[in-house]
Amino acid sequence: MKTKGRRKEKVNIVTLGCAKNIVDSEVILTQLKGNDIDAVHESKKNDATTVIINTCGFIENAKQESIDTILNFVDAKNQGLIEKVYVTGCLSHRYKDDLRKEIPDVDDYFGTTSLKELLAKFKADYKHELLGERISTSDTHYAHLKIAEGCDRPCSFCAIPLMRGKHISRPMEELVSEAQNLVRNGAKELLLIAQDSTYYGLDLYKKRNLAELMDKLSDVEGLDWMRLHYAFPTGFPMDVLDVMKAKPNICNYLDIPLQHGSTKILKLMRRGTDREKTQILLDEIRNKIPDIAIRTTLIAGHPGETEEDFEEMMRFVERSQFDRLGVFAYSHEEDTHSGTMNDDVPEEVKNERVDMLMELQEGISLSKNEKKIGKTFKTLIDRKDGEYFVGRTQYDSPEVDNEVLVLAEDNYLRIGDFVDVEITDAEPFDLYGRPLFKKG
Repeated sequence: MKTKGRRKEKVNIVTLGCAKNIVDSEVILTQLKGNDIDAVHESKKNDATTVIINTCGFIENAKQESIDTILNFVDAKNQGLIEKVYVTGCLSHRYKDDLRKEIPDVDDYFGTTSLKELLAKFKADYKHELLGERISTSDTHYAHLKIAEGCDRPCSFCAIPLMRGKHISRPMEELVSEAQNLVRNGAKELLLIAQDSTYYGLDLYKKRNLAELMDKLSDVEGLDWMRLHYAFPTGFPMDVLDVMKAKPNICNYLDIPLQHGSTKILKLMRRGTDREKTQILLDEIRNKIPDIAIRTTLIAGHPGETEEDFEEMMRFVERSQFDRLGVFAYSHEEDTHSGTMNDDVPEEVKNERVDMLMELQEGISLSKNEKKIGKTFKTLIDRKDGEYFVGRTQYDSPEVDNEVLVLAEDNYLRIGDFVDVEITDAEPFDLYGRPLFKKG
């Protein structure tokens, strides 16, 4: 049914992909509202006149999801349900010219660094006074804090530099101000993110300054937890661990993407390290903070990965005993160095190797979780899901890690509260427990 007349402008921002995209969408939302434009994020109502789609272009599945989403909203536009569709984010940045040819009904395409141009479409100004201000779209008790943009690493399989550009650190004072605002607005936990968080400061301060940044952020009044994500292993700044050890509100948690356990494949991936150096680094981290939970990601099926290379990665996982592990099948990306290689591992073999690694990790996780039975952990309650309240310990990040489940019928807990929970049972990726006090 066609719209009659022009409706009052209302913008709906749709976000695809990772947490970094969510932060970008929140900045867009903040700037639009700062210009007195009615804007929402992921609205379930069909009352928007304009849709901004913040796309992901990281791997093939993400690209397809972005394209499908664009086509759905273009179809809605052609039916008269909305008036304009704008596309921004990684896919748009990387394939803007191709997208304009293939999907011309989109009103305009923007790259990851084109916020001012996007705002101009709404006759809106980029308001510098809003730097450090951000409207959170996630649960108010945790928020992501993006400390840098882009990446200077030469990893052969990764297209992020093509979509996000070179590494650009954000000034400390700006990040502290944003952290203060997020905490003031209800965030109890901050998740530090970047394409490469350990590179922080090299461009601005001519040295790796992540430790100093974390120290300053940990002093933000009212911040209960802070955790570090996406710490590149090569050149890892060990002084970060000193700050982690010294500051009680910095979680004993480290997300350090290692990507493989074979020296040969790490060389093909251009990771700047080998298995032996990686193992030494992991041992040093655990020696410094024995209580730390280490999360990593691995890629199975990179070009040139033989059965012997895969077996080496399996032994690496067995030896390393990661607390948290995510495994992905290699995705052949054009315009990357790996994309010029022969994608010689069949898809079914890639998926089998992913399954084998996760099966191995499942046993490791179960063994680690069973050792927690009878122990008590400070737990942040994230949500109520069916018959359970669901929370996390300091060793777990939202959406990707273990969860603590507490029966709702026996206990009343408030979302966003910290509760001491005694673990009573364990599964490979979930813990069950009872709070040490009851309400109601």
